[in-house]
Amino acid sequence: MRIAIVGGTGKEGGGLAIRWARAGHSIVIGSRDADKARARATELNAAGHAAGVAIEGADNVTAARGADLVVLTVPYAAHADTVRAIQPVMAGKVLVDVTVPLRPPKVSRVQLPPGRAAALEAQALLGPSTPVAAALHHVSHAHLADPDAAIECDVLVVADDERARTAALGLVRDLGLRALDAGPLDNAVALESLTPVLIHLNKKYKSPGAGIVFTEIPDDG
Repeated sequence: MRIAIVGGTGKEGGGLAIRWARAGHSIVIGSRDADKARARATELNAAGHAAGVAIEGADNVTAARGADLVVLTVPYAAHADTVRAIQPVMAGKVLVDVTVPLRPPKVSRVQLPPGRAAALEAQALLGPSTPVAAALHHVSHAHLADPDAAIECDVLVVADDERARTAALGLVRDLGLRALDAGPLDNAVALESLTPVLIHLNKKYKSPGAGIVFTEIPDDG
C-alpha cells in the first residue's frame, strides 16, 4: 500500500513511517513545506531505518493525491486547515486520523473540540466519499522511534465504514501492535480524551510513554 503521512515530519510521523516501510509499504511524508518533508525523508533513509524501502517526501496535497490511504498526524491547531487543503484529492481514499485535540499548555487536561472529536470533525469536512478511522492515539513516539523494539500496548480503532476499519486494523498490526475494534467513529471522543490522561501519567510517574493494555480479550481481537 502507498501511505501518505500528512504532517509526518514530527516524531510520531517519523516513527510510523519507518515501521510501515519495514513492513513493506511505500511511504511518503507530507508537510506544508515540501523541502522540509524531503529533508525528513532523506534523514530517515540515511539512518537505514526503512530497511531498503525508500521513504519519500512531498507537500501535503501531493502526498495525499498519490496515496492509497492517508494518515493524519498534525497538531490539532492545524487539523481543520490541513483537512480542507487535502479534501479535493481525498475522494475514494481512507483517512486514518491520529490527531488529539490538545490545547497547550494544558495538554494533560481533556479539551473536547466543537465537533466532539477531531476525527468526527475530519469526517464532517471530508464528506461520505472519504471514510475516516481514528487510531494510534495511545502509542508514544518514544517507542515508535526504535523500529526493533517490541511495544507493550494495545491500539483501539474506531470507524463507521468497514473498509476504513479493516485498513486501520491492518496497519496497526503491521506496526507490531495488537489492534482492537473499539466500535463506531463516535467513540473517537473517548479515544482522544484518554491521551491527556496518559500525558498526566507520564508526568506524574516519570514514564517515557505510558500505554494501555486490555485484559480478557483474545489475541486475535
